[in-house]
Amino acid sequence: MEVTLINVATSLVCIFTITWMWKALNWIWLKPKILERSLTKQGFRGQPYKVLFGDTKKIAQMVKETTSKPMEHFSNHYTPRIFPFHHQTMENYGEKSYFWNGPTPTVIITKPEEIREIMLKIYDFQKTTTPLLKRLTNGLVRLEGQKWAQERKLLNPAFHVEKLKHMVPAFHASCNEMIQEWEKMTSKTGSEELEMWSYLHNLSADAISRAAFGSSFGEGKRVFQLLREHISITVQSLQSVYIPGSRFLPTKTNIREAKIIKEMESLLIDMIQRRQKAMENGEEAKDDLLGLLLKSNLEGIQDEKNRHYVKLGMKEVIEECKTFYIAGQETTSSLLVWTLIMLSKHQDWQEQAREEILATFGHDKPNNVGLNQLKKVNMILHEVLRLYPPVFILNRKVCRDMKVGDMVLPAGVDVTLQTIFIHHSKQIWGSDANEFNPERFSHGLLKASGGDMCFFAFGWGPRICIGSNFAMMEVKMALAMILQRFSLELSPSYAHAPMIGRGTLQPQFGANLVLHRI
Repeated sequence: MEVTLINVATSLVCIFTITWMWKALNWIWLKPKILERSLTKQGFRGQPYKVLFGDTKKIAQMVKETTSKPMEHFSNHYTPRIFPFHHQTMENYGEKSYFWNGPTPTVIITKPEEIREIMLKIYDFQKTTTPLLKRLTNGLVRLEGQKWAQERKLLNPAFHVEKLKHMVPAFHASCNEMIQEWEKMTSKTGSEELEMWSYLHNLSADAISRAAFGSSFGEGKRVFQLLREHISITVQSLQSVYIPGSRFLPTKTNIREAKIIKEMESLLIDMIQRRQKAMENGEEAKDDLLGLLLKSNLEGIQDEKNRHYVKLGMKEVIEECKTFYIAGQETTSSLLVWTLIMLSKHQDWQEQAREEILATFGHDKPNNVGLNQLKKVNMILHEVLRLYPPVFILNRKVCRDMKVGDMVLPAGVDVTLQTIFIHHSKQIWGSDANEFNPERFSHGLLKASGGDMCFFAFGWGPRICIGSNFAMMEVKMALAMILQRFSLELSPSYAHAPMIGRGTLQPQFGANLVLHRI
C-alpha cells in the first residue's frame, strides 16, 4: 500500500513537471514562433524573436540613450526621443511592422480606418494588462465585457457635464491656494522663476482630492500620496519582464507594496462607510465624485438579461476611487504643464488666450458658463493635446482571429495604436504637423481632422475616457486664473525633454518658467 502511494505521488509530480515544462516551452518559444510565422506570411516585418525578452532589452537601452540629455533645440518632433525603437522599426519596415514585447508580437497600427475599427470592436480588442497593473487598479479602465458595460453605466451620471459644474468651486479653491503662494513669491520683485511641474502636479492632486472627496480631501490627499508611491513601484516593475508568481516573494518592495495597499484601502473604506451611513440616515448625497458615485450606486441599474439591479460592492467602489486619482491627476497635470510651456514659447497665443479670458471674466472668479465659452483657449488645448497627448499610446490584445483592413490578426498578438505618431503625421496634418498652430482647430475638431480617426487624445469610441470633461474643466480653470494674474516665459534654464513618466508625458528636467505679475 505504501509503495503504491509513493508511486502515485511520483507519477503526479512527473505529470505536474511535464505539464509545467510544456506550458513554459509553449509560452517562451512555440507560441511566439507560430505567431511570428503567421505575421510574416502576411508581409509584416520586424526583428527576429529573441527568447523570452523579445525586443524589451533593446527598447530599454535605446530609451536610456535618447533620454540621457535634453533635446539640442526646442522642437515638437520628439517621438524619436521617447520611442526610438518604434520610430526606427517603422522607418525600416514601413506600415506593416511589429516588435516583440517579451514573447508577444505587437503589431503597429497606423491607418486611421484600422484604428477606428479596432476602437469600435471593444469586445474583440481588449486592453492589455498584467497582474502588476491589476494590483494598481482594477477599476473601470481595466474592466472588460459585461462587467465594464455595467460599471460604465453606473459611473456615467457622476461624470455628466451638468454634475461637473458643481466641482468648479473645488477646482477654484485648489487653484487659488497656488495662485496666492505665487503672488507672495512675486510680491517684491514682480517676477520669479519657478519649476512649474512640481506645482502643477501638487495642484492636480489637491484638486482631485477636493473634487472626489469634498470635506474629506485631507484624507484623500493621504490616499493620493500612497497611490503615487504605489505607481512608482509598479512603473519600476514594468521595466523588467514579469515572472509569474514573483509578486508573492517576500522582497522588500513587495512587503512595502502590501503595506501601502492596506493603509490606502483602510482610509478609503472609512470614508466610504461614513458616506453610506449618512445617506442611509437620510442625508443628501454630496456633489463630489464619491457622493455622486454612491448615489448612482444606491439607485443601481437594471440588468435586463438577468432581471435584477446591479450595484457595486465595497471593493469595486474602492477601485473606482483609486481610478479617480490615477486617471484624473496624472493626465490633468500633464496637459496643464505642456500648455503653459507652449504658451511661454508662443507669446502671441498666450496674449490671445489672456485677452479672451479677461473679456469673459475680467479679474473675477471664473465660472462654469464662461469656461465653456472660451473658444481660443479650447483651440489651444486641442493643439496641445495633439502635440503632447498625456496618453500617448493605446495597446490592445487580439482575443480571436480578427480581420482588420486587408490583414488577419491572429489571436495572441497585441496591437498598438500609436497616438503620438498619428497626431504628428504629416500625411494627415500637413507639412506643419510638428508646429504649434491652434488655428487648425478654429472650426472645430471634426473639421481639423477631416473626419478621419486621427485625434484621440482621450481615446475614442465606447471606451473614450469617462473623465475627459472633468480634466478639461480643471485645466481651463487653472489656465484662466493663472493668465488673469501672470504672464509667463521660458526660463533660460529650461531644458526641453519630453519623457514617459508614471504613464503620461512629462518634462524630464522639469518646467522652469518665469512668472511676471500683471
